[in-house]
Amino acid sequence: MDYRIEKDTLGEVKVPADKFWGAQTQRSKHNFPIGIEKMPIEIIKAFAITKKACATANHSLGLLEKEKADAIGYAAEQVLADKLTDQFPLVVWQTGSGTQSNMNVNEVLAFVGNKWLKEQGSDLVLHPNDDVNKSQSSNDTYPTALHVAAVLKLEDTVLPAVKVLKDTIGKKSDQFKDVVKIGRTHLQDATPITLGQEMSGWHRMLEKAELMIQEGAEHLKDLAIGGTAVGTGLNAHPDYAEKVCAEISTNTGKAFRSEPVKFHSLTSYDETVFAHGALKALAADLMKIANDVRWLASGPRSGFGEITIPANEPGSSIMPGKVNPTQSEALTMVVTQVVGNDATIAFAASQGNFELNVFKPVIAYNFIQSAQLLADSMLSFEERAVRGIEANQDKIDQFLNDSLMLVTALNPHIGYENSAKIAKKAFADNSTLKEAAVELELLTAEEFDKFVVPEDMTHTL
Repeated sequence: MDYRIEKDTLGEVKVPADKFWGAQTQRSKHNFPIGIEKMPIEIIKAFAITKKACATANHSLGLLEKEKADAIGYAAEQVLADKLTDQFPLVVWQTGSGTQSNMNVNEVLAFVGNKWLKEQGSDLVLHPNDDVNKSQSSNDTYPTALHVAAVLKLEDTVLPAVKVLKDTIGKKSDQFKDVVKIGRTHLQDATPITLGQEMSGWHRMLEKAELMIQEGAEHLKDLAIGGTAVGTGLNAHPDYAEKVCAEISTNTGKAFRSEPVKFHSLTSYDETVFAHGALKALAADLMKIANDVRWLASGPRSGFGEITIPANEPGSSIMPGKVNPTQSEALTMVVTQVVGNDATIAFAASQGNFELNVFKPVIAYNFIQSAQLLADSMLSFEERAVRGIEANQDKIDQFLNDSLMLVTALNPHIGYENSAKIAKKAFADNSTLKEAAVELELLTAEEFDKFVVPEDMTHTL
């Protein structure tokens, strides 16, 4: 393999000739042979957005030549266009400030930018620290990149997926609004409900999750940039942070703001904990929805079987004809991962010491993973399970007519205790509620039919 020699403050390092990174990236590859989890490309792209904005701001303040700012911007656009993805090889398990990934971006942008400058006939040369990292520190650029990446992921990936699933469930709720079935509480028979009403609960869960995720994203729009090393803004112009945030907002279409207290934004990840908490709340709702679907579709002959779901693939390697609720299973596994990620993020965020939290990469990795998994699994669940749900009217009617809890409709007419006598007798005799009521001489058959109307029990009269 051909190599070139790169230098940093520790000396010379051999870098593969076909790679665009420099000495510090190469040292990180050597010093952290830990795991296979790479820095998420979403974080790298958010760094590129940030670096371009920083270069533009520095130029506007008279701190960076236009040609250099343009070169950094050109290189950043190459990252955003997925043309340099293989130049970011570093793992999550590195320095807790993310310094090596910041320098990886700086080095690659400098390399690509310098090539562009040469092509333009310029004699200027970009330096990874002095130019690409001007007015910055890893301590403020990494949390900035995390917030930018998180907002983009929540607003452009997660929320659209929530809407797709929510809208389909809303249509199903309307489709089944008149399908009366037995309700269940404590896993026991309860009073009637419509299948549409049951699904309306799922729909509302997703509506609430949307609102919470939107609020979480709003908190993440406060950016750490301009705090530099410890929050004092050392080596940055007083107007720099506002200008960078304005540029990031223009380039992303999101309304980012400069966090007014940088001493907070370098050491605290409370906004990330809050926003991921909204993802965990969504995950909890998805667990309930997926479980309801697989329980209601259980069977086909020995379970509830009140709904049917699409048969996407054979369910068993040994039992012919078996169909399993695989989409529910995939979704619920995602939920367990998200809940685990939330614990990691919360614990990592609690570890800010003095002026810096040094658990940044693991926070970023878990947040991005949760967002992507939730979005992917919701879209798959919608397309391959929820969209094809149908009501099994025969099973629904069977459970409804056999339920002893229809007796609840008699409470206003003969009282709770007499109603309980009817239910107990019907259960003991394996008879119908009507037969038990007539035999106990508490009601006539006509009175029973008048008072016990399952459809009327699904709403207030």
